[in-house]
Amino acid sequence: MSELAAALEVVGARWALLIVEQLLEGPQRYGDLQRQLGVPTNMLATRLKELEAAGVLRRLPLKHNTRAYVLTDRGLQLADAITTLGRWGAELPQVK
Repeated sequence: MSELAAALEVVGARWALLIVEQLLEGPQRYGDLQRQLGVPTNMLATRLKELEAAGVLRRLPLKHNTRAYVLTDRGLQLADAITTLGRWGAELPQVK
């Protein structure tokens, strides 16, 4: 498997990089991620579990049995790739 294929196994699924992008701003609670991204709750739960298992993020326990998510150092390493992909996307022709 190539290095790119290995990376895509971790962050190539739909919503994964958008979750990471949101967490680059700092720790976020589950409900906040769901509202800000508009991702279905079952999909968000799945992606968060996958990203946690891959060491991209971790859970922070909060009061009242809630939790927040924060990027690990491994997750923070994706910042440049996300910025570059965003610039690339901004240059795409707009589809109407």
